[in-house]
Amino acid sequence: MSKVLQVINIYKEYGTKENRTQAINGISFEVEEGEFLGIMGPSGSGKSTLLNCISTIDTISAGQIKINDRDITTLKNQEVAAFRRENLGFIFQNFNLLDTLTAYENIALALSIMKSPVSEMEAKILKVAKTLGIEEVLQKYPYQMSGGQQQRVSAARAIVCNPSLVLADEPTGALDSRSAKMLLNNLETMNDDMKATILMVTHDSNTASYCKRILFIKDGKIYKELLRGSDDRKVFFDKIMDVVAAIGGE
Repeated sequence: MSKVLQVINIYKEYGTKENRTQAINGISFEVEEGEFLGIMGPSGSGKSTLLNCISTIDTISAGQIKINDRDITTLKNQEVAAFRRENLGFIFQNFNLLDTLTAYENIALALSIMKSPVSEMEAKILKVAKTLGIEEVLQKYPYQMSGGQQQRVSAARAIVCNPSLVLADEPTGALDSRSAKMLLNNLETMNDDMKATILMVTHDSNTASYCKRILFIKDGKIYKELLRGSDDRKVFFDKIMDVVAAIGGE
Protein backbone atom coordinates (compact mmCIF):
# COMPACT_ATOMS: atom_id res chain seq x y z
CA MET A 1 0.00 0.00 0.00
CA SER A 2 1.12 3.56 -0.66
CA LYS A 3 1.90 5.96 2.17
CA VAL A 4 -0.61 8.81 2.23
CA LEU A 5 0.98 10.60 5.21
CA GLN A 6 4.54 10.67 6.52
CA VAL A 7 5.31 12.63 9.69
CA ILE A 8 9.09 12.75 10.08
CA ASN A 9 10.67 13.85 13.37
CA ILE A 10 8.58 16.98 13.76
CA TYR A 11 8.83 19.64 16.47
CA LYS A 12 6.54 22.53 17.28
CA GLU A 13 7.51 25.30 19.69
CA TYR A 14 5.53 28.28 20.87
CA GLY A 15 6.63 31.42 22.69
CA THR A 16 9.89 33.33 23.01
CA LYS A 17 13.39 32.07 23.71
CA GLU A 18 12.93 32.92 27.40
CA ASN A 19 9.46 31.37 27.69
CA ARG A 20 9.25 28.50 25.24
CA THR A 21 6.66 25.69 25.14
CA GLN A 22 7.44 22.45 23.30
CA ALA A 23 4.03 21.33 21.99
CA ILE A 24 5.42 18.54 19.74
CA ASN A 25 8.73 16.93 20.57
CA GLY A 26 10.11 14.65 17.85
CA ILE A 27 7.04 12.78 16.57
CA SER A 28 7.32 10.37 13.62
CA PHE A 29 4.71 8.02 12.10
CA GLU A 30 3.17 7.00 8.78
CA VAL A 31 -0.38 6.43 7.57
CA GLU A 32 -1.00 4.06 4.69
CA GLU A 33 -3.79 4.32 2.18
CA GLY A 34 -7.05 2.96 3.61
CA GLU A 35 -6.09 3.26 7.29
CA PHE A 36 -8.37 4.54 10.04
CA LEU A 37 -5.99 6.05 12.60
CA GLY A 38 -6.94 7.58 15.94
CA ILE A 39 -4.87 10.11 17.87
CA MET A 40 -5.49 10.19 21.63
CA GLY A 41 -3.93 11.92 24.62
CA PRO A 42 -4.79 14.06 27.64
CA SER A 43 -5.41 17.81 27.38
CA GLY A 44 -2.20 19.62 26.50
CA SER A 45 -0.56 16.49 25.10
CA GLY A 46 -0.10 18.01 21.63
CA LYS A 47 -2.73 16.03 19.71
CA SER A 48 -4.65 19.08 18.47
CA THR A 49 -1.42 20.86 17.54
CA LEU A 50 -0.38 17.76 15.59
CA LEU A 51 -3.66 17.75 13.66
CA ASN A 52 -3.35 21.47 12.93
CA CYS A 53 0.15 20.96 11.53
CA ILE A 54 -0.93 18.04 9.32
CA SER A 55 -3.90 20.05 8.06
CA THR A 56 -1.63 23.01 7.11
CA ILE A 57 -3.50 25.26 9.56
CA ASP A 58 -0.31 25.60 11.65
CA THR A 59 3.37 25.27 10.76
CA ILE A 60 6.02 23.11 12.41
CA SER A 61 9.31 24.34 13.86
CA ALA A 62 11.39 21.46 12.47
CA GLY A 63 10.99 18.16 10.62
CA GLN A 64 8.90 17.16 7.60
CA ILE A 65 5.27 16.34 6.88
CA LYS A 66 4.61 14.65 3.55
CA ILE A 67 1.20 13.96 2.01
CA ASN A 68 1.37 11.84 -1.14
CA ASP A 69 5.16 12.35 -1.05
CA ARG A 70 4.80 16.14 -1.18
CA ASP A 71 6.48 18.00 1.68
CA ILE A 72 3.69 20.32 2.84
CA THR A 73 6.10 22.27 5.06
CA THR A 74 7.62 23.81 1.92
CA LEU A 75 4.31 25.04 0.46
CA LYS A 76 4.12 28.75 -0.27
CA ASN A 77 1.17 30.71 1.15
CA GLN A 78 -0.58 30.84 -2.20
CA GLU A 79 -0.23 27.05 -2.61
CA VAL A 80 -1.74 26.04 0.72
CA ALA A 81 -5.42 26.63 -0.10
CA ALA A 82 -5.19 24.70 -3.38
CA PHE A 83 -3.37 21.84 -1.67
CA ARG A 84 -6.03 21.55 1.05
CA ARG A 85 -8.81 21.67 -1.52
CA GLU A 86 -7.28 18.94 -3.68
CA ASN A 87 -5.98 16.57 -1.00
CA LEU A 88 -7.77 17.00 2.34
CA GLY A 89 -11.28 16.54 3.67
CA PHE A 90 -12.32 17.99 7.04
CA ILE A 91 -14.90 16.93 9.63
CA PHE A 92 -15.15 19.47 12.44
CA GLN A 93 -16.68 19.15 15.89
CA ASN A 94 -19.16 21.95 15.18
CA PHE A 95 -20.18 20.85 11.66
CA ASN A 96 -19.24 24.16 9.90
CA LEU A 97 -22.11 23.95 7.43
CA LEU A 98 -23.31 27.11 5.68
CA ASP A 99 -26.70 28.01 7.18
CA THR A 100 -28.04 29.57 3.96
CA LEU A 101 -27.45 26.41 1.91
CA THR A 102 -29.32 23.10 1.93
CA ALA A 103 -27.49 19.87 2.72
CA TYR A 104 -27.34 19.16 -1.03
CA GLU A 105 -25.87 22.60 -1.71
CA ASN A 106 -23.35 22.31 1.14
CA ILE A 107 -22.06 19.07 -0.37
CA ALA A 108 -22.20 20.45 -3.91
CA LEU A 109 -20.13 23.45 -2.86
CA ALA A 110 -17.13 21.19 -2.24
CA LEU A 111 -17.49 19.82 -5.78
CA SER A 112 -17.95 23.33 -7.24
CA ILE A 113 -14.73 24.53 -5.63
CA MET A 114 -12.98 21.54 -7.21
CA LYS A 115 -14.53 22.56 -10.58
CA SER A 116 -16.23 19.20 -10.92
CA PRO A 117 -18.46 19.04 -14.03
CA VAL A 118 -22.06 19.96 -13.19
CA SER A 119 -23.25 16.91 -15.12
CA GLU A 120 -21.43 14.64 -12.63
CA MET A 121 -22.34 16.42 -9.39
CA GLU A 122 -25.79 14.98 -8.76
CA ALA A 123 -24.68 11.36 -9.14
CA LYS A 124 -21.74 11.90 -6.77
CA ILE A 125 -23.88 13.64 -4.16
CA LEU A 126 -26.65 11.05 -4.28
CA LYS A 127 -24.14 8.21 -4.00
CA VAL A 128 -22.43 9.59 -0.90
CA ALA A 129 -25.80 10.59 0.61
CA LYS A 130 -27.11 7.05 0.22
CA THR A 131 -23.92 5.58 1.75
CA LEU A 132 -24.17 7.88 4.79
CA GLY A 133 -27.95 7.66 5.15
CA ILE A 134 -28.80 11.34 4.61
CA GLU A 135 -30.94 11.16 1.48
CA GLU A 136 -34.00 12.43 3.37
CA VAL A 137 -32.30 15.67 4.49
CA LEU A 138 -30.68 16.75 1.22
CA GLN A 139 -33.23 19.53 0.66
CA LYS A 140 -33.21 20.70 4.29
CA TYR A 141 -31.25 23.59 5.77
CA PRO A 142 -28.93 23.01 8.74
CA TYR A 143 -31.45 24.49 11.22
CA GLN A 144 -33.97 21.87 10.09
CA MET A 145 -31.60 18.96 10.87
CA SER A 146 -30.50 17.23 14.05
CA GLY A 147 -26.88 17.51 15.15
CA GLY A 148 -26.23 13.97 13.97
CA GLN A 149 -27.68 14.70 10.54
CA GLN A 150 -25.59 17.85 10.24
CA GLN A 151 -22.43 15.95 11.13
CA ARG A 152 -23.19 13.27 8.55
CA VAL A 153 -23.69 16.00 5.94
CA SER A 154 -20.31 17.36 7.05
CA ALA A 155 -18.83 13.88 6.54
CA ALA A 156 -20.41 13.68 3.08
CA ARG A 157 -18.92 17.04 2.18
CA ALA A 158 -15.51 15.82 3.37
CA ILE A 159 -15.54 12.62 1.30
CA VAL A 160 -17.44 13.59 -1.88
CA CYS A 161 -14.30 14.90 -3.63
CA ASN A 162 -12.40 11.69 -2.84
CA PRO A 163 -9.59 13.37 -0.85
CA SER A 164 -6.34 11.58 -0.08
CA LEU A 165 -6.84 12.11 3.66
CA VAL A 166 -9.89 12.88 5.81
CA LEU A 167 -9.07 14.74 9.05
CA ALA A 168 -11.67 14.48 11.82
CA ASP A 169 -11.31 16.73 14.87
CA GLU A 170 -13.38 15.41 17.81
CA PRO A 171 -16.24 14.63 15.37
CA THR A 172 -18.57 13.24 18.06
CA GLY A 173 -17.90 16.00 20.60
CA ALA A 174 -21.18 17.86 19.99
CA LEU A 175 -23.37 14.77 19.51
CA ASP A 176 -25.57 12.68 21.79
CA SER A 177 -24.66 9.01 22.15
CA ARG A 178 -27.14 7.78 19.51
CA SER A 179 -26.00 10.32 16.91
CA ALA A 180 -22.36 9.65 17.77
CA LYS A 181 -22.81 5.91 17.20
CA MET A 182 -24.49 6.55 13.85
CA LEU A 183 -21.68 8.87 12.74
CA LEU A 184 -18.99 6.41 13.82
CA ASN A 185 -20.71 3.62 11.88
CA ASN A 186 -20.67 5.99 8.89
CA LEU A 187 -16.94 6.65 9.34
CA GLU A 188 -16.39 2.88 9.36
CA THR A 189 -18.38 2.64 6.13
CA MET A 190 -16.33 5.46 4.58
CA ASN A 191 -13.17 3.57 5.55
CA ASP A 192 -14.28 0.04 4.63
CA ASP A 193 -16.49 0.59 1.59
CA MET A 194 -15.26 3.92 0.18
CA LYS A 195 -11.59 3.24 1.05
CA ALA A 196 -11.24 6.62 2.77
CA THR A 197 -8.02 7.19 4.71
CA ILE A 198 -9.06 8.78 8.01
CA LEU A 199 -7.06 10.42 10.79
CA MET A 200 -9.24 11.22 13.81
CA VAL A 201 -8.33 13.12 16.97
CA THR A 202 -10.48 12.19 19.96
CA HIS A 203 -10.35 12.11 23.75
CA ASP A 204 -13.19 9.56 23.93
CA SER A 205 -12.26 5.88 24.29
CA ASN A 206 -15.53 4.62 22.81
CA THR A 207 -15.04 6.80 19.73
CA ALA A 208 -11.44 5.62 19.41
CA SER A 209 -12.52 1.96 19.51
CA TYR A 210 -13.85 2.34 15.95
CA CYS A 211 -10.32 2.98 14.66
CA LYS A 212 -7.96 0.30 13.38
CA ARG A 213 -4.88 1.84 15.00
CA ILE A 214 -4.33 4.39 17.73
CA LEU A 215 -1.37 6.58 18.59
CA PHE A 216 -1.33 7.90 22.16
CA ILE A 217 0.41 11.26 22.60
CA LYS A 218 1.82 12.46 25.91
CA ASP A 219 3.94 15.57 26.50
CA GLY A 220 4.38 16.07 22.77
CA LYS A 221 5.72 12.56 22.13
CA ILE A 222 4.26 9.23 21.05
CA TYR A 223 3.63 7.31 24.26
CA LYS A 224 2.20 4.07 22.84
CA GLU A 225 0.66 2.53 19.73
CA LEU A 226 -2.29 0.12 19.73
CA LEU A 227 -3.34 -2.04 16.78
CA ARG A 228 -6.87 -3.41 16.73
CA GLY A 229 -6.03 -6.42 14.57
CA SER A 230 -8.70 -9.10 14.93
CA ASP A 231 -10.07 -7.74 18.21
CA ASP A 232 -13.75 -6.94 18.37
CA ARG A 233 -14.63 -3.43 19.44
CA LYS A 234 -15.30 -4.35 23.08
CA VAL A 235 -11.88 -5.97 23.50
CA PHE A 236 -10.19 -3.04 21.75
CA PHE A 237 -12.09 -0.58 23.96
CA ASP A 238 -10.82 -2.34 27.09
CA LYS A 239 -7.24 -2.12 25.81
CA ILE A 240 -7.70 1.58 25.08
CA MET A 241 -9.03 2.17 28.59
CA ASP A 242 -5.97 0.47 30.07
CA VAL A 243 -3.65 2.82 28.19
CA VAL A 244 -5.77 5.87 29.04
CA ALA A 245 -5.57 4.93 32.74
CA ALA A 246 -1.80 4.51 32.50
CA ILE A 247 -1.30 7.75 30.62
CA GLY A 248 -3.40 9.74 33.04
CA GLY A 249 -5.89 10.79 30.40
CA GLU A 250 -9.43 12.03 30.64
